Amino acid sequence: MDKKSLIAVARQQLKLAAGSSSGRSSSTVYGGHTHALRQTLVALTEGQSLAEHDGHSDATIQVLTGTLVLIAGTDEWKGSAGDLLVVPRVRHSVKAIDDVAFLLTVAI
Repeated sequence: MDKKSLIAVARQQLKLAAGSSSGRSSSTVYGGHTHALRQTLVALTEGQSLAEHDGHSDATIQVLTGTLVLIAGTDEWKGSAGDLLVVPRVRHSVKAIDDVAFLLTVAI
């Protein structure tokens, strides 16, 4: 068994994002191409975003710190620490309202 502190990983990724010219950083904490599940901790600095992309499988966003907006067409959902957002299976993007760290879980 492997145990990780998501809060510690979030702090580390936020520090890396702050020092990055893109204002973002991420680390896969579980899974990948050989698993049925992938969990990635993503950090974005205020105002940064993940560009619009297609949603092909079931996915959720669990906000650990900060605030974000999940955008799909004309629909928007705000998420803050403790919120779990179900990612729609349509084109969508994510924008950081302030520095944010979230756990993206994707069924592969």
